[in-house]
Amino acid sequence: MLAGGYPQISLINSLKRRGITTILADYYSEPVAKKYADAFYQISTLDVDAIRQLAVRENVGLIITVCTDQALLTMARVSEDLGLPCYLDYNTALNVTNKQHMKKVFAENGIPTAEFAIAESPADIRLNFPLVVKPADCNSSKGVVKVSSSPELEDAFTSAKKLSRTGSVIVERYTAGVEVSVDAWVENGQAKILCMSRNDKIPGTFVIFRGFYPCPEAMKIGAKIQETVQKIADAFGLKNCPMLIQLITDGENVHVLEFSARTGGGTKHIMINHVAGLDVVDMTVELALGNFPEVPAVSMADTYLADEFIYCSEGVFERLEGFDALKEKGTLTDYYLFKWDGAEFDGGVHNSGDRIAGFTIKADTLEELTLKHDEAVKHLSVIGQDGRDIMRHDLLGGIL
Repeated sequence: MLAGGYPQISLINSLKRRGITTILADYYSEPVAKKYADAFYQISTLDVDAIRQLAVRENVGLIITVCTDQALLTMARVSEDLGLPCYLDYNTALNVTNKQHMKKVFAENGIPTAEFAIAESPADIRLNFPLVVKPADCNSSKGVVKVSSSPELEDAFTSAKKLSRTGSVIVERYTAGVEVSVDAWVENGQAKILCMSRNDKIPGTFVIFRGFYPCPEAMKIGAKIQETVQKIADAFGLKNCPMLIQLITDGENVHVLEFSARTGGGTKHIMINHVAGLDVVDMTVELALGNFPEVPAVSMADTYLADEFIYCSEGVFERLEGFDALKEKGTLTDYYLFKWDGAEFDGGVHNSGDRIAGFTIKADTLEELTLKHDEAVKHLSVIGQDGRDIMRHDLLGGIL
């Protein structure tokens, strides 16, 4: 198993229900999924050679990951090298994890996306500001910056190049609108949408602090989104796999930002279960084992749902307060801890990997959801080792 974040707990449980021994590899020494696995190795999931050696040494029969992006490439590479089953071949995994390859496929197949450039230096960029600079092969919004001038472009380009493992940088025209996260499942080449939610981002950044369902802007152009999702599946030759598409819409047009052959990270697998009644982690395990899950016609739930993500000011994490009480009361549907005791925070919010925790609130009306949200922001706390509340309450903005 590659990566030991919160979604991987569900993956471990799914494998164990089938009597499968789980060996977890993760860059961190104390990932939250560690205690659920049968064995653990502190190895970066991006270190292909080390993962290959571990797989051979442990005589594994399957390499798998869910809800994470760049580890897909390692999964496909090592599985192919060792002749292990995998629902993605290496070339497809490369196309869906490297934005440079992805953008080229978009352009060749008429998939609507922002005008972009792949350049060796910022001096080669011939696009009008504002622009968005991205490392070609990072996730969690690492190194993604909006720029409005040549000096900003140079700084962002240099930083993105350092973050990229291949030294590749994508620069694209900034597209205004609502960001939509579309989760789908491809069954025998047919893409079926499971959930469409809105991504709310911390102002001035590309870091998500909330996933919100339903997304009226997406529902309004559902047919156009379905057409685009199918076009992506066809262009990349996807036959059976999960899909996550990030796009921008103004309520009429679609601009695809990026996509991957995986389920959304964080708690997206839980949102999908609430919305569509499907366990996509379990479905991915079935697929990895050589089975092909059948996806029934999806009728998205008539409900309001928000997955809220918590970030911290400077401090060292000790405990959560108020979460159990609000869950028992029914204000929270559930909550999730993404970090470990003693996790350190520098006070900045650099990417989604900085989340300490999250919670889900669910309601029959928008008014009820708003009331629950406000109560949660008021009464929840993240306590540091010095006894202070280090939760960034200010980043959990209003529902609308």
